[in-house]
Amino acid sequence: MKRWLWILCMSASVAWAGEAQPMADDPKVEARLVAIAEELRCLVCQNESLASSHAELAEDLRREVRKLIRQDMTDAQIKTYLVERYGDFVLYRPPVKPLTWPLWFGPFVLLGLAVWGLWRYLRQRKALVHQRMSEADNAQADSLLKD
Repeated sequence: MKRWLWILCMSASVAWAGEAQPMADDPKVEARLVAIAEELRCLVCQNESLASSHAELAEDLRREVRKLIRQDMTDAQIKTYLVERYGDFVLYRPPVKPLTWPLWFGPFVLLGLAVWGLWRYLRQRKALVHQRMSEADNAQADSLLKD
């Protein structure tokens, strides 16, 4: 019984399996597509390149890029077209300009704020410990730390 069930499941999965997407007729077009798509972000997945994404929108964008390649547009023109249509977010390396400053410099600002906050916390904690101790205890601790 299990064997028949397994055979039925396997035949159903083969019947429902999708057909492989054909590559471009011209290998040069496909090579250019891959090179361009590696520098573009999938708008659905957001953490995958357009070349590696399996989303339907990524398929549509790759089809669009193929069409633009066949129209003899340069790589820069294709990227400009996609940026005009979808914004700087479509690029994995967006240009450094005032609109993208938070993206480029935000992590460093947050790291600086975290270091400053930690330094301030430790300084206050040290002052609080010294306030709790008597002068004699403070002198003894200082002498132990110096030795």
